[in-house]
Amino acid sequence: MNRLIFEQFLPISVENAWDFFATPTNLNKITPEEMAFKVTSELPEKMYEGLIITYKITPVLNIPLTWVTEITEIKEPLYFIDEQRKGPYKTWHHEHHFKKVDGGVIMKDILDYEVGKSIFGWVAEKLFVNKKVQKIFSFREQMLKKLFLADGPPPSNNLNIVDKPLA
Repeated sequence: MNRLIFEQFLPISVENAWDFFATPTNLNKITPEEMAFKVTSELPEKMYEGLIITYKITPVLNIPLTWVTEITEIKEPLYFIDEQRKGPYKTWHHEHHFKKVDGGVIMKDILDYEVGKSIFGWVAEKLFVNKKVQKIFSFREQMLKKLFLADGPPPSNNLNIVDKPLA
């Protein structure tokens, strides 16, 4: 299992951060174009627990995949969790946290993911999946800086993938 921890300061209120991330259509704005990310389900204005979202993505070699996630837990405006129900990962558990700080909000993601137990899954993780996940979050960081003019001080640990079993 891999764990990615990502933190970013945004010079906006926690309410504005929540409103942006709780609006499912905004995911398109912070996903790299090369993934050909397309939501295929009807989306509500705001997410809710139990919301199922379906996508088409092309994460590798322009091979289109269906990805289905569910919003499994929400505590507004502190955090929400999405989990993969169908898609390219064996496991995908993504926590989005928002903490009010002086001058803005710290947005923190905790992502636990795994491609699979087979030798192919292990090799794919090592050769390109981990790099692709890092690239997606780096792209998102840059887009959020542009969207919210976030030139403030970054947190100390901005992006970190830990490749070890989780307790």
